[in-house]
Amino acid sequence: MNKHLHQFQHALTHTLLCLGAIGLGFLSGCSTPPPVAKPPAATPPPPVAKVPEVVNTPTGLASLARNSKEYRKDAAGHLYGMNAQRIYKGRMPPLLEAVGVLNVDIDQKGAVKAVNWMRAPKHVPQVMAEIERMVKAAAPYPVPRHLSQVTYTDTWLWHKSGKFQLDTLTEGQD
Repeated sequence: MNKHLHQFQHALTHTLLCLGAIGLGFLSGCSTPPPVAKPPAATPPPPVAKVPEVVNTPTGLASLARNSKEYRKDAAGHLYGMNAQRIYKGRMPPLLEAVGVLNVDIDQKGAVKAVNWMRAPKHVPQVMAEIERMVKAAAPYPVPRHLSQVTYTDTWLWHKSGKFQLDTLTEGQD
């Protein structure tokens, strides 16, 4: 009887082990597969700068700006176009030769009526003179079609190389 009991226990153990292996195989077949690695998301394209609302007219360029803030974009684009070789490309370094804030009065024909410094870089008078010269030489500016005249303000970021960026169109600073 002992021998039969031992054989029975052995058979029972073997059967339970087989059933356990089958159960594990069944359960592993039912489990969710490992997650499939997703390809990295495409990086979105860099934002496109809004083109100023300047239109050609028989007498030159006209701005469709309705206030001085809108006109500032048109004026900055005009200055960049007139001084393309002087624009600092890329991010400006942390230390600049000068930073100045300038008000420019433009009449209904696009002529410069006045330039007034709000924050003058007085430590570099030659830079102040050069900025004023560039502003005046860029006239006529786009005619402010919806404004009888306009005073726009921009910040000049001046590099020691003589190149600049305007805060309105800057590429940033390191």
